[in-house]
Amino acid sequence: MLIFQHYQLGFSEPIAKTLKNLSLDSLKKTLSQLTPIDVVKWSGVLSIAIAATKWTVNMLFNPFFWMYFSWTWLFWPWFVAIALAIYGLYSFRKHLIGEANVFEQLAIVTSTFTWLTLVPPAHFNGYLEGWPFVFFFVYHYFFFFNVSVRKRLYGDYYARPHDPKWDVNPPKWYRLLFCVGVMVGHWLAAFEGPELHRIPGGWTNVGVWILIILTMLMQYNSTLYLAKYSEKVVVPTAVVQFGPYRWVRHPIYASTMLLFATYCVALRAPLSLLFVAAVCLFYYEQKAKLEEALMVETFGERYMEYATKVRYKFIPFIY
Repeated sequence: MLIFQHYQLGFSEPIAKTLKNLSLDSLKKTLSQLTPIDVVKWSGVLSIAIAATKWTVNMLFNPFFWMYFSWTWLFWPWFVAIALAIYGLYSFRKHLIGEANVFEQLAIVTSTFTWLTLVPPAHFNGYLEGWPFVFFFVYHYFFFFNVSVRKRLYGDYYARPHDPKWDVNPPKWYRLLFCVGVMVGHWLAAFEGPELHRIPGGWTNVGVWILIILTMLMQYNSTLYLAKYSEKVVVPTAVVQFGPYRWVRHPIYASTMLLFATYCVALRAPLSLLFVAAVCLFYYEQKAKLEEALMVETFGERYMEYATKVRYKFIPFIY
């Protein structure tokens, strides 16, 4: 208590001294020392302060602002998305140093898919309904297929140790551009597409559901066949030529591109579809080159014969 009282006295003495010395003469002296530049500077600051105050007051008394504000926070809780993003970044930092647990790894995935599938349409619509919710869960299921394959083959969900030479990746800036491009593509799709309540339902969406099912089957079968002819799921022991590998040489990448494309189709965003497809082809083309060089080095003529027989990398009969 004595310390607090001493602090109060020490803090109040300069203020009292300043107020005591304040007079009309001192104010005149201060004003007379102002230069034209000072006058312009402080006039600008005062103008900005007045304009900001006026804008804030008008906004607070505008009923449309409160209507939009209430809808946004009622139907789309931004604070949840932001908190999830912060926790996802924190978990990703722990993942980079190898300290993230299972829950934190799930948080990384969930926060990423939230900002891919939910936040963009929520931002441009002020609420959520329909396809964004569907794809939020579809994305989760799609990217956890390799875990279900482990369960089917080994009876548990744990990753197996493997030869790091098969961890083939383009340079970091390639991967960064790919991630940014995919994120931008999803935001463009939400911006380009019509308002969510204007997207027709019923039989018009049968094609989207067919694409979703096709994407899931391609991803699951590709992962399963690759695992059957691999040691510890990720180290190939033979050239896989069954299942989706009969039509394209990289069906897992193809299914990922198809997933992103289906999201754009569902939101009725054709231009965004082209953008996302270009981003994926740019990245996966480089990744496929590295992998195929390693496959040729490992399997030699067997893989070259397979590449001659299956000419298409990602899209049957096209590319």
